[in-house]
Amino acid sequence: MIIGLTGNIATGKSTISNLLKEQYQLPVIDADIVARQVVEPGEHALEEIKDTFGEELILEDGTLNRKQLGAIIFQDEAKRAQLNKIVHPAIRERMQREKEELVQAGHPFVVMDIPLLFENNLTYLVDKTIVVYTSPTIQLQRLMKRNQLTEQEATDRMNSQMDMEKKRQLADAIIDNSGTIAQSEQQLSAILKMWNML
Repeated sequence: MIIGLTGNIATGKSTISNLLKEQYQLPVIDADIVARQVVEPGEHALEEIKDTFGEELILEDGTLNRKQLGAIIFQDEAKRAQLNKIVHPAIRERMQREKEELVQAGHPFVVMDIPLLFENNLTYLVDKTIVVYTSPTIQLQRLMKRNQLTEQEATDRMNSQMDMEKKRQLADAIIDNSGTIAQSEQQLSAILKMWNML
């Protein structure tokens, strides 16, 4: 069974992802890690980004200036769409390959941690979905603190994602991550039992 784990920025999805990895020893393919890998020097996607957005996005050591790219795409939907067209296929391909390798290696359960699971219509990659959410107030506070953002910058990032309520309706299971890690862990454990994974 392939589990799709998702949630909006700063909802605490990484906490759940870590629990799945560390406590339940499940293999987790993390889209954010894969997204970084596909734009490393020498990767085709990085060359495309350079051609599309300009040389100035490449740092002296040949790596991508993520901060500068972020500043461009978070305020410009057309440019964000352009970037997504470059990186998303590369990410999907690599995640598919990793998933197949894990299944062939005999893992009965694989978790795919994909922030934009619903936005990018990637549910076909998974059998079940878990959405991690928290209240917008907590989300905003966490994001401002974690990324040292102003309230406006944090709000822009939150607004660039699908509405949380919509995600909750699309999910097979939901974890409310507004409380303690122990409370979230209890919810996760109940879901894994329900799906006969424990």
